[in-house]
Amino acid sequence: MNRYTIGIDYGTDSCRALIVDCTTGQEIASGVMAYPRWAKGLYCDPASNRYRQHSLDYIEAMEGAVARALKSTAPGTAENVVGLCFDTTGSTPVLTDREGTPLALTPAFAEDPDAMFILWKDHTSVAEAEEINTLAASWPENYIRYEGGVYSSEWVWAKALHILRTNPAVAKAAWAWAEHCDWITGLVTGNTTPETMHRSRCAAGHKAMWHNSWGLPPERFLEKLDPSLAAMRPHLFSKTDTSDTKAGTLTEEWAARLGLPAGIAVAVGAIDAHMGAVGACIAPRVLTRIIGTSTCDIMVIDPAILGDRCVSGICGQVDGSVLPGYIGIEAGQSAFGDIYAWFRDVVAWPLRTLCSPETAETVIGQILPALTAEAEKIAPGESGIIALDWFNGRRTPFADQTLRSTLAGLTLGSSAPMIFRALVEATAFGSRAIIEHMQQEGIEIDAINAIGGISQKSPFVMQTLADVLGMPIRVVRSEQACALGAAMFAAVAAGLYPNISEAQEAMGSGYTAEYKPDADRTKVYDKLYQQYLALAKFTDPT
Repeated sequence: MNRYTIGIDYGTDSCRALIVDCTTGQEIASGVMAYPRWAKGLYCDPASNRYRQHSLDYIEAMEGAVARALKSTAPGTAENVVGLCFDTTGSTPVLTDREGTPLALTPAFAEDPDAMFILWKDHTSVAEAEEINTLAASWPENYIRYEGGVYSSEWVWAKALHILRTNPAVAKAAWAWAEHCDWITGLVTGNTTPETMHRSRCAAGHKAMWHNSWGLPPERFLEKLDPSLAAMRPHLFSKTDTSDTKAGTLTEEWAARLGLPAGIAVAVGAIDAHMGAVGACIAPRVLTRIIGTSTCDIMVIDPAILGDRCVSGICGQVDGSVLPGYIGIEAGQSAFGDIYAWFRDVVAWPLRTLCSPETAETVIGQILPALTAEAEKIAPGESGIIALDWFNGRRTPFADQTLRSTLAGLTLGSSAPMIFRALVEATAFGSRAIIEHMQQEGIEIDAINAIGGISQKSPFVMQTLADVLGMPIRVVRSEQACALGAAMFAAVAAGLYPNISEAQEAMGSGYTAEYKPDADRTKVYDKLYQQYLALAKFTDPT
């Protein structure tokens, strides 16, 4: 009898459900559903860096994605699903009431953006993040030393502090906060109570200053930031779980809503990038790059090798955040594919302004392919344009969301394809800066694996990345590696495998392509990279 698990992957724009055969790793079916309210641009204000998502988007998209996946399977498949697991973007927290209900699901706050999930790329809390950094630097115990030494506005404490300070009504109603991966897991297992909800080791360690030696930062530290944070601390947690842990079982209600058997295992969730690295069969000394709207760079290191050393300038080192028994290392870029989308929209402005919506959208869909085709014809260095990838701030090395991008070398002869190529090269240069920083911190990198939409869809970007890095890049076959990683953990939670390593061996998808660097282009990029570094220093002299 075939047995299946479902990995449910919450991305920035949509939810994906992947049904996997636990014996062969075959991806039986998948379903995708966009977030209805997010697709309309509701509750967001890009001009102020506010990006919020309604809880109902997550619920409706999950139901729709699972239904679409099951619809294309053979009869009896649903009955043989034995477990599921979630991965979500992060840090994407929400303020909740005493029962763990997101405040936006209560009548009083149904349309209040501050009562909704605060998406990872929401940067409204830059000032609060800097305040946390300042306090941590003066505190006897440095609670951000395992966070790379810099706390980011992309992470939960800064986001929660900003809302509590700026929205008195929401602050009065808030009892606790929950990460998306923890809340959605609690929702389908019937345990959203803040004090008892299972909490992801991955999310807590990388985003919430959690460490096994102290738990969350103590009340006296939070009190210095704001009394409202300290008041929330007793309603939170000290214990966290790795994703090979069974969080509970699917309730009767959610079994009926999803069309699945009641009582199947639900594993503890995690952040999407970390699950993606598992789906890509991450191993020591292999860097996994999750390349999409932004990037995450994930590695695992044997604790005996890292010892007590703290790696500076990254997005955290957490025991068990990726593979149990290994230290998970996270870095990344705050914008990658988002930069290409931004330039497309700049180029498309006249279309949206002067053409009918139908005509505009048809042409806009052709802009990036056309830019790519022309950019490929331009030799490295030919345009003289150099750009920085800091359009949404810098995540690594050393997070600073106040930074802005710079374009240099423009002339009256600069064309749209030239600028686009410079932007692609900028994202590759930013990737190289991360890798070189890791190497300077003593992290050995022997190979690079890539997952995510861009790795599957843009040979031009991937070849440029290989040329700039001077290293080959293998593209993982699975188009939904994050969901696949979640399905692997679901198989462990269901008892089909004793550990995640055996699940990876049985369910891994292998590779679909390998991009090898061109030696001549790499030599040119070595020189252009120095110009990138010089421009970065000019833009950020600190």
